[in-house]
Amino acid sequence: MPVNPKSAVSGKTEMTIEQFKQWLLKTYDVNHDGKISREELAEAIREAGGWFANWKSKGGIRCADQNHNGFIDPSELDCDNFKRFAEKHLGVRIV
Repeated sequence: MPVNPKSAVSGKTEMTIEQFKQWLLKTYDVNHDGKISREELAEAIREAGGWFANWKSKGGIRCADQNHNGFIDPSELDCDNFKRFAEKHLGVRIV
């Protein structure tokens, strides 16, 4: 999926929330259950060049998992906390 070029200001790839959802689920939802697990989020952090991915992914799940099922559902990707997490740890800026 093509994404917008990197922002000249932030250096992060810019995408809409819908593009972000598609990208995250298509790229990292390896078991195709429609949710992002802690392990899948850790892999996304690692591929973005992040260190301590297991620890950071635990925090990412905690900040976005509104129904407390231990996964990030597509509807939970809209929350402001996870948008900030994605900008900080996944190298994307959601516009």
